[in-house]
Amino acid sequence: MDKIKLESSNIADENFEKLASLFPNVVTETIVNDRVERAIDVEKLKQEINAYVLEGNEERYNFTWPDKRKSVVLANTPTRNTLRACKEESKDFDNTENLYIEGDNLEVLKLLRNTYMGQIKMIYIDPPYNTGKDFVYQDNFYINKEEYKEMSGQFDEEGNRLFENTEANGRFHTDWLNMMYPRLKMARDLLSDDGVIFISIDDNEVSNLRKICDEIFGERNFIAQIVWERAFAPVNLKKHFSVSHDYLLFYSKNIELSVCNGLSRSQETNDRYSNPDNDPRGPWTSDNFSVGPAVESNIYEIITPSGRSCLPPNGRSWRVSKDKYFEMLKDNRVWFGEDGNGVPRYKRFLKDVKNSVTPMSIWKYSDVGHSQDATKELKILFDNIHVFDYSKTIELIKRGISLYSNKDSIILDFFSGSATTAHAVMQLNAEDGGNRKYIMVQLPAETPEDSEARKAGYNTICEIGKERIRRAGEKIKKDYPNANIDTGFRVFKLDSSNMEDVYYEAEKFSQQDISKTISYIKADRSEEDLLFQIILSCGIPLKCKIEIKKVNNRDVYFVDDKYLIVCFEKDIDDKTIEELAKMQPDFMVFNQNVQDSTLANIKQIFKMISNDTNVKVI
Repeated sequence: MDKIKLESSNIADENFEKLASLFPNVVTETIVNDRVERAIDVEKLKQEINAYVLEGNEERYNFTWPDKRKSVVLANTPTRNTLRACKEESKDFDNTENLYIEGDNLEVLKLLRNTYMGQIKMIYIDPPYNTGKDFVYQDNFYINKEEYKEMSGQFDEEGNRLFENTEANGRFHTDWLNMMYPRLKMARDLLSDDGVIFISIDDNEVSNLRKICDEIFGERNFIAQIVWERAFAPVNLKKHFSVSHDYLLFYSKNIELSVCNGLSRSQETNDRYSNPDNDPRGPWTSDNFSVGPAVESNIYEIITPSGRSCLPPNGRSWRVSKDKYFEMLKDNRVWFGEDGNGVPRYKRFLKDVKNSVTPMSIWKYSDVGHSQDATKELKILFDNIHVFDYSKTIELIKRGISLYSNKDSIILDFFSGSATTAHAVMQLNAEDGGNRKYIMVQLPAETPEDSEARKAGYNTICEIGKERIRRAGEKIKKDYPNANIDTGFRVFKLDSSNMEDVYYEAEKFSQQDISKTISYIKADRSEEDLLFQIILSCGIPLKCKIEIKKVNNRDVYFVDDKYLIVCFEKDIDDKTIEELAKMQPDFMVFNQNVQDSTLANIKQIFKMISNDTNVKVI
């Protein structure tokens, strides 16, 4: 019986299979290091795609940097790491559908890909801006550990990797790009076909970010580059300009499918409509009746009620034909001013306009707040303690989420920081009755030793983020007592696999080594740890409901009712196996340390009773 595959998918292998399914005739075999390997016949592929193939040093449009190829490989490389549940740091673990995950976001994204590929409607990230003072992730595929320790500010044996990317670093842009590229590739896989990602950035890397997003998401899927007015006062000490803005880049996975919900109309906008002529159709506003460039057939004389002759201005014409004009005039849809002597304008009624307005590409702080607002909001929430620098405003993130998400969407932020996105999701749900869920991912980077956050007992950024969600949730419940919102969250922490290396690569170990191994499972891991690694491998959402029930006096885990059933018991009989088979789960996992005869019975019993069940051992 096959062992369950406890590692993320190999994206390179998936891509090979996609290509092979499209063009099976290009798949061939060749010798690589004395082994026969599958390969792609490039010459046949050229014939199939009927396009000019660039080779060698031919000139081409390309955006590249040192180690870009390794960055691409890194994105495609599978991981054997896992996520371990931490119930004591969670809130309402058994009932919530929100997730807070601690760990290197690239590894986490690879694990989430098995389950959430194509499921995330909106992603927001606020990555390091690469100002010369930021800590950025170092995926150490080109330096050894000792070299890394010399340059790293934070490093541990589990692979949490941060270093300060100063402008003195000869790889200043390269290191930032190598950090961003694989993570954005993972992000694209997670987005739904109509999903959208928006990214905060400033002038330091906005041009490079545009280029890698054009490559990963496709230039045609660029939506907008928003200018956020983040400051309201100039810094007079600046030599040239006082920079008062940041950017938000919006990209779609497929712009043909993505729908912009627009911005809710404000009362101020509606108040611009009035009814000076007491039209029974209600309030209206008037718009220019002439347009340009001129259309000859729409140039004609209009006589106002006062008897004045009107023609469209030079180079313009009336917006409708003469016949259509008389229809509108008869229907009281043309306005000449209260004295009947004005230039004609057409009436647009409030009842006919959409409930939303199209967003503009400049977002003013008067609408979405500024950076000092964000600092003040967070400080108030933490009892006047300054715990985090450079967080974004709730209104800013709310606007982005509301534009491209539905009320039941999943929102992902894998540079979670102080968890503004989680706060914004809960706030928006309270305001519009939504049921959006969030997934926050954050490396547990340490807070500075002399910071107010450290003095207040927050040793890592994750501790700040989790506490913010708790406090924000309670505040929102008080502010919206009738709102039914999920303010809980399940905490998971990235860790190495629950299994010893021999589980994955038994062929590399001698029988003597294997016999010395008491268990394939690491000594410090629990059944719950194993269960969640199985859940990830089966592609089941981490929000799933879990129950432990007795089946013939054996403890059995039921995940999402009977979708996945797991029995870690070593001593099971045929009766127990039959009862489990009658439940007809989609996935069934047993302990591989049961007797060989029992394994044979499992296979036979499920074949007879529930042949469609995917049965594995661990």
